[in-house]
This record gives sequence, C-alpha cells and structure tokens, in this order.
Amino acid sequence: MTFSSLVFLFRFLPFFLLLYFLVPKRMRNLILFLGSLIFYGWGEPLFLIVMLFSACSDYIHGILIDKYAGEENGKRAKMLLISSIVINLVLLGVFKYTGLLPLPIGISFYTFQTMSYTIDVYKKEVKVQKNFLDFSVFVTMFPQLIAGPIVKYKTVEADLKMRNTSADQIAYGIKRLIIGLGKKVLLANNVGMLWEYAYSLNSSERTVLLVWIGAMAYALQIYFDFSGYSDMAIGLGAMLGFHFPENFHYPYIAQSITDFWRRWHISLSSWFKEYVYIPLGGNQKGVKRQLINILIVWTLTGIWHGAGFHFLVWGLWFAVFLMIEKIGFLSILKKVPAIFRFLYTLIIILISWVFFASESLTESIIYIQNMFGMGNTALSNKDTLYQLNNYYVLLIIGMILSTPIVKIVGNYLEKKQQIIYIGLESVGLVCIFFLSVAYIVDASYNPFLYFRF
Repeated sequence: MTFSSLVFLFRFLPFFLLLYFLVPKRMRNLILFLGSLIFYGWGEPLFLIVMLFSACSDYIHGILIDKYAGEENGKRAKMLLISSIVINLVLLGVFKYTGLLPLPIGISFYTFQTMSYTIDVYKKEVKVQKNFLDFSVFVTMFPQLIAGPIVKYKTVEADLKMRNTSADQIAYGIKRLIIGLGKKVLLANNVGMLWEYAYSLNSSERTVLLVWIGAMAYALQIYFDFSGYSDMAIGLGAMLGFHFPENFHYPYIAQSITDFWRRWHISLSSWFKEYVYIPLGGNQKGVKRQLINILIVWTLTGIWHGAGFHFLVWGLWFAVFLMIEKIGFLSILKKVPAIFRFLYTLIIILISWVFFASESLTESIIYIQNMFGMGNTALSNKDTLYQLNNYYVLLIIGMILSTPIVKIVGNYLEKKQQIIYIGLESVGLVCIFFLSVAYIVDASYNPFLYFRF
C-alpha cells in the first residue's frame, strides 16, 4: 500500500483515523501498531516477519545493554551493542546486496532507526524502552516506515508515551499530506516521463540538449517524488500527534555541494554524521583524517542506496567534491558571484543523478558522454525541440516550485492579506487534491522512487 493510492486515501486512512480517534488515548499505540502491520503487510505479508524480527532483536538488545551498562568496564554492554549492529547489518546485507531474496520495502530505513536506538541506549542518551508495544510502534509506524524520514528514537521518545493532537495540528497535517500528494502525482510522475524518454534512446539518437533536459527532469522527479513522500509522512505524523524532522530544505538553491547535503535527505545525512562521521573523529583530528572520514561516510552512503557499482560511484562522486571544498575550494566559491556558485553546484548534481538513475555504470557513462557532445552527439534536432515544447511548462513550474518563491509570497500574503491568503490556500489545496485523485484514477500507477532503497 502506498500513500498515492485510492486504497490508502479512501479506505485505509479514513477508517484508521476514525478508529484511532475514537479509542481511549491509552489504546492509540495499539491501533497504530495494528494499522501499521496492515499497511506494511498489504502487498507482501511475509516481509512483516523480517521487520518484526528486527524490532524484537533490538528491543531485547536494548534491555540487555541497559542492564549491563552499569558494569565497571561495560564489556558485556559493548558486546551486546556490537551484536545488535551486526545483526542489523547482516539482515540488510542479505536482503539488499546478495540478490538471493526479495527486498523488503523500507528495510534500509527501519534498520537504521533501530540501530540508532541501541546505540543511544548504550551512550545513555535515551532511556531503555521496556514496553514492547511502544517500541514496536517506533519501528513499524506506517507514516514514515517505507521511505523515511529516518526518525531517531529520541525524536519521538516523548510522543510515544503521551501525545495530544489539536485541530490546528490536524489541519497542518492535512495540508502537508495534500501538498506531498500533489508533488508526487502531478509533478514527479509527469516530469519523470521526459527522463525515461531521454534515457531509453540509443546513444546515437540522443542530443546534447535532450540529455541535459532529461537529467534536469530526473532531478525534479526525484526531488518531488521523495520530498513529496516526506511531506506526506510529516503530515500524517502530525495528524497522529508526532513531530517528524524535516527532510528537505530547497536543495536546488544550494551554493555548494556541502550546502546541498545540508538540504537534501537531511535525516540520512544527520544519521551518518551522528553515528559514523563523529565517532570516526569528524573534523577534530586534522584535515587528513577529516578527508578520510568523508570518504568513508560517502562510500557507505552510496552503498546504502543499493548494491550496484553505479551507486558506489555516485557516493564517491560527492565525496570527491566535498573533500575538494573542505581543503579550500569552499572559501574560493564564497568569493565568486552567486550565479557561478549555483551553476557549479547544479552541474555536479545533475551529473550525479545520471549515476544514480542509470541501471549500470556503463550506461551512466555513455549518457554523460552524450551530455558533453562525445561520440558525435548532435547539439539538437526536431525531436528534441518537440520534447522541449511538450515539457517546458512543466519544467518551469517544477523549477519555480523547487525554490522558496511560493513560500515567500505566501508568507507575505499571510501577513498583509490574511483573508486572501486563507482563501487562496484553501482553494489551492482542494484543487491539488482533486486533480491528484483524478490523475491516480486515470493514469497507470508509478510507485515512489525511494521504495527500492
């Protein structure tokens, strides 16, 4: 089951919310747990076994780590922590990298979440959770289960025990849900067709202009797809009384690669920074060690996304530019006009998405060669102009909506013309919802891109 499906929007969600708010507050965790199991097991019930095994393993490890953490040398607690991490990584490795078994949806996200819990228990940054139901809700919570944002236990620790949902919070949640649905259904699904077309052509049929706008189309597709899911997750969480972290902050206005990764998939960057980069020494042990740490983190980031060699190269691609910026290039960038900083960052990002979106490293290299006119690639042709004529309006809308322009205008109207703002926002949200539903009914369904990670 996915958020952008009729089954979820008109069957599961209304029935679940009705039941959730009708039962006493002390029973809401039980309803959320059972609802999450139905949501996750809808397509493949066997995957529930893997997720529940992960939950049971880290629940038991957390209790034992807490029990032995008071020992003088803490050896047993450390061994239990290592055991927890190894089990999670083996679980992730067997399903994600061996190819022997089908990949459970969301396994990369919930294994990272449960690992953060046992690590934080070991570090005494959170109290051990002895209520298995409450812990299971943290692991299985359907709003962010499948594609994040990655929620650390300490972020929702208080909400798991007691949470209140106000009318304003529910309204905010509905707003975020509809905005996310529109991003996914109206923008990502449609602009992604241009990338699919450009990528499907033989190298000899491509043009320089077409492959660049194709890469731009994929950049918009993955942004609206993934940020749309995050918006929906945050909105659903708000409706249930949870406060999930933001996962995106207008990444395509970034002025450097360092800046980009402060804005893109923030929960993943934060996880690697807290649980890998800083424990390795971060930037506290000299420049050489810092560069090694960056290389390690981005190698792992690439591998986290998939077993293909092109994912590793994608991670290393960013590692190279992050290291270059750390050793002085970032200081140089700050001295040049903003437009050049923006173009530098955008070109690096667009090339990175080619590695990410391709089926293999070979295919991505061929596509990048086409981007730079290699292999006698023509600059443009009639087909390119035809595709550009079909998609230029959608590309312009996508580029505008990937910047804070609309938010700035909205904030201005809210302060100066509140009645007009409320009216425009309400009409806009209703239109987005009905157009999205109409699209879902009419079009063949396209699942969220990040489900495969």
